[in-house]
Amino acid sequence: MNTNIGFLDQGYPHIVVLGAGAIGGYIGGCLAVAGANVSFLGRTKMIDIVKTHGYRLTDLYGRHSKLAPSEIHFTTDAKVLKLADFVLVAVKSRDTLAAAELLRMHANPNVTIISFQNGVGNAEALANHLPQFKVVAGMVPFNVVTLPNGHLHCGTEGQLCTESNAVLSPLNTFFEKAGLPLQQFTNFKEIQWGKLILNLNNAVNAISDLPLKEELSQHAYRKCLALLISETLTVLSQAGIHPAKVSKVSAQLLPYILRTPDFVFKRLAASMLKIDEKARSSMWEDLQNQRTTEVTALNGAVVDLAKSIGISAPRNARMVALIQQAEQGKVKALTGKDLLQNLTSPP
Repeated sequence: MNTNIGFLDQGYPHIVVLGAGAIGGYIGGCLAVAGANVSFLGRTKMIDIVKTHGYRLTDLYGRHSKLAPSEIHFTTDAKVLKLADFVLVAVKSRDTLAAAELLRMHANPNVTIISFQNGVGNAEALANHLPQFKVVAGMVPFNVVTLPNGHLHCGTEGQLCTESNAVLSPLNTFFEKAGLPLQQFTNFKEIQWGKLILNLNNAVNAISDLPLKEELSQHAYRKCLALLISETLTVLSQAGIHPAKVSKVSAQLLPYILRTPDFVFKRLAASMLKIDEKARSSMWEDLQNQRTTEVTALNGAVVDLAKSIGISAPRNARMVALIQQAEQGKVKALTGKDLLQNLTSPP
């Protein structure tokens, strides 16, 4: 593996992936396979994995790409940011301000920063911290799970989205060739909230300790998710926010479909169950690795929005509390019945 900053090809725009975990590694890896000039800025433990195994990139549609260690420029040296034309920020929400500080210290002011992070406030946080930089909000609608030996597997469907911005035009060809075409939108706040509604299942999946497909196939877990989504839709309506449709089923219909019996759900929501058997949420992966999750940026964002308009979101607040207890080892996996009882019991 080449960790020398001089390794970069000067012929193409330099893309630096800041946060080379599952999402960053997968997107950056697919771009590198497509011929883009990509560097990965990540943690020391990832260097050892990539140095030994490189990257293996797969998805539920049959993608099977490999990058040998010698084909990957992976570094822990933030000086690589000086050479970047584009930075794809893929760190967890808890690390957004630390990432912003690295960019402030090392990046060229002409760089374009794209936030490919969960939640609704990360791009705004980056922009507020870095007023001299161009920051574009992005969204990753699919899940990527980290498997052994540098294997990153995308187990759900969806297309990358960003705010509509002409500054991204030099990247379009590379994302197309990588099989990850960028969809650009002007109503991006609504897109972000639409994605966050789908991401409310991250916490349910994490606390279930089941693969996504198995969890969504169980009526009790779906009822829990329906409760969280219904409460979120109420909060958004009170706040005057209209979440965009980011899947084949609109956010407003989701609670009704989720509550249907198993045999009806399997027919109505076939696209929701078009999930690889291996797929799990990133929050589940965080709990397994004893890392702080992004629950405060997902369910917690609903709670915060509710507070800002003078109402409450008790079920999402309870979900935040359960995941935080799980982070501390105080709560283990819950059955759908037990989770439903937790979410519906009086505080």
